Amino acid sequence: MKWSVLDQSPTSAGSSEASAIRHTLVLAQDCDRLGYERYWLSEHHNLVSVAGTAPEVLAAAVAATTRRIRVGSAGVMLPHYSALKVAEQFRVLEAIAPGRIDLGVGRAPGSDGLTARALNPNSNVDDFPRQVQELQLWVSGQLLPESHPYRAITAHPRGETRPQLWILGSSAYGAQLAAYLGLPYAFAYFFNDGAGVEEALSLYRSLFRPSAVLARPQATICVWALAADTAGEAVRLATAREHWRVGFEKGVRAPLISPEDAAAYAYTPAEQATIERLRADALVGTAPQVAERLRALAARLQLEEVVINTWTFDPEARRRSYALLAAAFDLVGTAP
Repeated sequence: MKWSVLDQSPTSAGSSEASAIRHTLVLAQDCDRLGYERYWLSEHHNLVSVAGTAPEVLAAAVAATTRRIRVGSAGVMLPHYSALKVAEQFRVLEAIAPGRIDLGVGRAPGSDGLTARALNPNSNVDDFPRQVQELQLWVSGQLLPESHPYRAITAHPRGETRPQLWILGSSAYGAQLAAYLGLPYAFAYFFNDGAGVEEALSLYRSLFRPSAVLARPQATICVWALAADTAGEAVRLATAREHWRVGFEKGVRAPLISPEDAAAYAYTPAEQATIERLRADALVGTAPQVAERLRALAARLQLEEVVINTWTFDPEARRRSYALLAAAFDLVGTAP
């Protein structure tokens, strides 16, 4: 069983957004030492809650300051960009850390509609399958088909290894595309508390066509989880994200507030109901408790890898959570 990390560089009230990026670098080095398989970075725009706007830039810093962990994006929102430019960026990353780079791509905007237009006024999500196919060839060092107008173009720098391309999604669309192209697939379980995950994974596995890069289906999910030294402390720490989630569902985008401020917040009955719903399925507790539930979830969905996303107001509590879980998973080199 493999365990990996998704870091969105969450921001906290009273701290700078720049510090959230620096905390990402520290956490990445922790996870490298602790024995996690991958360290993925997300892409969001015009969102004060998340400082990670450029995963390709942040991945370069992480790759240069880690030793063995795979590093990549989860993901690059491809409709914003040229497939050639993305291929070149990740070929450069592959040169920095040969054999350690993942390129996860998605078609969601990672932003509001206005920001998406500012990023690329000519963006068309219907072009996503074509972009992925072009990216797949360019990033692997192959030429496009003879009839393609960009046949003569190569993505540089070339090298002996290539990034691993992943399709990301939270619906059946991405699952079917990944299956058709014979690529690995990652489902964003934490987006909507796992709704639709069984259908997506079933479609991916049943429709999968072996490719030159993948002989059999390779799927993972990204879940939100939090561990602490005691169950009570974990519940207390999780209140910061609960408060954020209540605001998010009302259209409020704000940094995480402290657990103390979250406890003092006057929730409406409807908001309290939202929190109770979140707590009913939350992967929150001591490391053995959380690890047991994660293993059970992986077994139910027949997964060989799970990606963990954790937000805390205090970045040290986030570091502690990953360290405790690494120990509970018996990862090599753990030292909580």
